[in-house]
Amino acid sequence: MTRLRTLTRAELSDDQAELWDGIVDSRGGGVSLFDDDGCLVGPFNAFVHQPRIGRRLSSLGGLLRFRTSIDRRLSEVAICTVGSHWHSEFEFWAHAPMALEFGVDDAVIDALREGRRPEFARDDERIVHAVTSQLLTDRRVDDATFAEAEALLGETGMVELSALVGYYCLISMVLNLFEIPLPAGAQTAWSD
Repeated sequence: MTRLRTLTRAELSDDQAELWDGIVDSRGGGVSLFDDDGCLVGPFNAFVHQPRIGRRLSSLGGLLRFRTSIDRRLSEVAICTVGSHWHSEFEFWAHAPMALEFGVDDAVIDALREGRRPEFARDDERIVHAVTSQLLTDRRVDDATFAEAEALLGETGMVELSALVGYYCLISMVLNLFEIPLPAGAQTAWSD
């Protein structure tokens, strides 16, 4: 049960309705945006509660997922690493299938779900995970890891990766604060 009242499209102000429509129009494929009652799922209901913030978060999320120089497979490694760190059920549930779709190995997703450091077959995934993991646990990235990541992603990619990690930390906090539930019948990854 969510701690945040679930809004229906019919009860929204014009500003909220405009954001709702923008979210629906900008998110194609992947996870369904609606629950069985036709309400927005995931962080999007929270966005609609405060449309001035929600509009900017939705725009930033779209930019970070779809319009960066970082390969989508690597973005999903970072997002799933963040979701695992925060035990953000909805985030991990939504992004683990996308990671698999973009070529991340099942074993990587399983390790993240189980709280283990994945054994990576691809060096680029290992590097992105290392940066993300160090930012989350150490609040810094060591020089050797930074050098590897900068060689892989370049300066622009490093800015994009740090923004991606920060954004999905924010999303995970919203999801966890309001105890946003998984869709009915979805399997949880953690029991805390």
